[in-house]
Amino acid sequence: MAEKKLSLEYLKEALMEPANFWGMAGFAVAAAYTWSPIPLAAALVAEGAYLATVPASSLYRRLVDRRNRTRLAELRGKQRERLIESFDPREREAVLYLKWLKNKIFDNYTKFTGAKELPLNIRSLEQRWEDFVDLLDVYRRRKHHLRSINRQAVQNQLAQAERSVEGAPDDRSRRIQQANAEILKRRLAQFSELERSVKLVEGQLQSIENFFGLVNDQVVTLPTPERVSSLDFEQLSDSIQMTKQMLEETSDVMGVLDSHNREIGNFDLLPSSGTTSAK
Repeated sequence: MAEKKLSLEYLKEALMEPANFWGMAGFAVAAAYTWSPIPLAAALVAEGAYLATVPASSLYRRLVDRRNRTRLAELRGKQRERLIESFDPREREAVLYLKWLKNKIFDNYTKFTGAKELPLNIRSLEQRWEDFVDLLDVYRRRKHHLRSINRQAVQNQLAQAERSVEGAPDDRSRRIQQANAEILKRRLAQFSELERSVKLVEGQLQSIENFFGLVNDQVVTLPTPERVSSLDFEQLSDSIQMTKQMLEETSDVMGVLDSHNREIGNFDLLPSSGTTSAK
């Protein structure tokens, strides 16, 4: 099924090719000019042969895939630029400085090493800059999440739930209050985990900034490709991936707890409730 859908995508791309459109238009003009059905018949034959061969061609499929990757990259770039515009001035300054430093590294590498093309490890700094933007967005939203949570309100809710368990008039009421108390205990436990994740991301952001500075120092002071390649680009990449994985795991937990609080009506415990923030 996936292969069929993929083939249809290539077929659709082939139909929309300018060369195909103008080719069919040429046959139509010829038919109108000669008042003969022969050009139209030839158009059908040509179109059938075109659609039978071009979409199935590995060369054409690679062209379509490369074009799609370019479009997606441009779309992500525009989305990232809009994201950066939503940052506060200090955050934008950090992002733009790192972008400037990245471009400076690119220029300095070609200038001091005499290389005509940037090696893969240097070009990977483009992805590391994008990681920095994405992590900074997560960092700022998580800090806002922490500041918008009234920890004391959660503790008060837990104390109330525990008293309700003790004074429950029947088993059904007791089970409901026990379930609520367990959720609140988990929420309190997750506060510490969320605080830890914020500190971890903050450290990761500093690590990316420092690595960019180190690369630039190496490029300027030790201008040989071998010396620059000795830097551990892979270690930074692995560190970023581990940080992202940790963030995904924490996001799942926090999402479940927020959904539960919405269901049971504890709106004052949600990050968007506007309660007094815990400083």
